[in-house]
Amino acid sequence: MTKSELFEQIKRKGSYLCVGLDTDINKIPEHLLKQEDPIFEFNKQIIDATADYAVAYKPNIAFYEAHGVKGWESLQKTIEYIPEDIFTIADAKRGDIGNTSKMYARAFFENMQFDSVTVAPYMGVDSVSPFLEFDNKWVILLGLTSNAGGKDFQNLKLEKGGELYEEVLRKSAEWAGADQMMYVVGATRAEALQSIRKIIPDHFLLVPGVGAQGGSLAEVSKYGMNDQCGLLVNSSRGIIYASSGENFAEVAAEKAQELQSEMSNFLNQYL
Repeated sequence: MTKSELFEQIKRKGSYLCVGLDTDINKIPEHLLKQEDPIFEFNKQIIDATADYAVAYKPNIAFYEAHGVKGWESLQKTIEYIPEDIFTIADAKRGDIGNTSKMYARAFFENMQFDSVTVAPYMGVDSVSPFLEFDNKWVILLGLTSNAGGKDFQNLKLEKGGELYEEVLRKSAEWAGADQMMYVVGATRAEALQSIRKIIPDHFLLVPGVGAQGGSLAEVSKYGMNDQCGLLVNSSRGIIYASSGENFAEVAAEKAQELQSEMSNFLNQYL
């Protein structure tokens, strides 16, 4: 999917919502456990309920590979079920030496047909560049994460000024343009969005942490939006686990619609 195609979908739906499919077999409604593939059945109903409000889906790969072959099968069926006009993110956080990264890229882009994959930048350009060799596919680089331990390294002060995550943004922006590279920026780090936008004004940001983790959609939208929206705001638990009953999909739709409605207002305000 191209940047312009993604932006067109955002405008059409009045939404920049990404639904995280962090599907935990221990948290899905009990009545689904009778199904042949409970994880896929859960995802299928979530997708049916939220597709009108979401512009992206983000399966967290760990929740699938933990189940071995059966988990990968559930993931494959999920990806094939997602409508073609909705952006897909393999939240895999890969990153290794070049020939290994090339195999990861083939797995997610050629085999599973994801639009994008999250990648860790620590090993530098040769670990990221293999993911950039595919047309209309995206790298989503870890930029500034919201986990407590993220500050151990990301906010280290550099002798030449600034913090380590800022240097990661500056350097990696030389590897690919805004039509091929996105960045993860946690919603609970919204105070940094203004400085981040000075470094990467045109790139899309994948922003987790709104909702259950306490991030502010209003602040993220105010400080992170650019003239093509430039945001994919992820909500996982706040949508997919909003109800543990048989009405889980209906409640998920309500939560997704609530976020979409807020996003529509911010799009009208800032674009």
